[in-house]
Amino acid sequence: MNSLRERWTAGTATFGAWCTIPSSWTAELAARSGHDWVCIDTQHGLIGYDVMVPMLQAISAGGVPSFVRVPWNEPGSIMKALDAGAGGVIVPMVNSVGEAKTAVAACRYPPAGIRSMGPIRAREVDDEWRHPICVVMIETVEAVARAREILAVPGIDAVFVGPNDLAVSAGVDSSYEGSDPKHRRLIEEIVDAARANGVAAGIMCGSAEVALQWHRIGFVMLGLQSDTRLLEAASIRIVAAAREMIPNEG
Repeated sequence: MNSLRERWTAGTATFGAWCTIPSSWTAELAARSGHDWVCIDTQHGLIGYDVMVPMLQAISAGGVPSFVRVPWNEPGSIMKALDAGAGGVIVPMVNSVGEAKTAVAACRYPPAGIRSMGPIRAREVDDEWRHPICVVMIETVEAVARAREILAVPGIDAVFVGPNDLAVSAGVDSSYEGSDPKHRRLIEEIVDAARANGVAAGIMCGSAEVALQWHRIGFVMLGLQSDTRLLEAASIRIVAAAREMIPNEG
């Protein structure tokens, strides 16, 4: 995970896969397909703890760093994900300095935090298990207003923007590219706050074109697309092409 920190500090773009399907095979496929990191989504994905663990093993086999987006900012969930061998956690809906401190504390052993000692799988993965990456999500208008204070909390490595929740909070239509000017301004405020605090900025992109757009203004942790959406889009395309080439004659 230190290599990710170094690349982010240098301003290098890193591309991530997003796993929402409960399958070790799709996780391994994502890890072996050229991504720089893979996230297992246990917040909105269909993934429980017993499936998350073999998915983490599969990502390790693929040779890239792993993240788990935990269901909520709850220390027990954060610690279990890290003990299972996640290289870092992505913590949703961090709206205040206090909530940011809670997330960091769950990632750090005393005296820097409150993490309980029991890295059951983590110690077998690599030598960096004591220093996982802590990523907080800013995804509400309230949090954007406090972004500079939130991201000044020691121990935060990166901030990740949730474009959909941020759009809902702002009362505008969601889009990965920030097509609504208000939505775009909020996203830009987050990356400015990250830059001011020496924190890496990340965002879900949905496409390579949108990833380029956000990287140009400073985002370096670029989630490309989820496995569910990739499968859906490819399925729609191939069925449509087949129906066009082979008309229904019934």
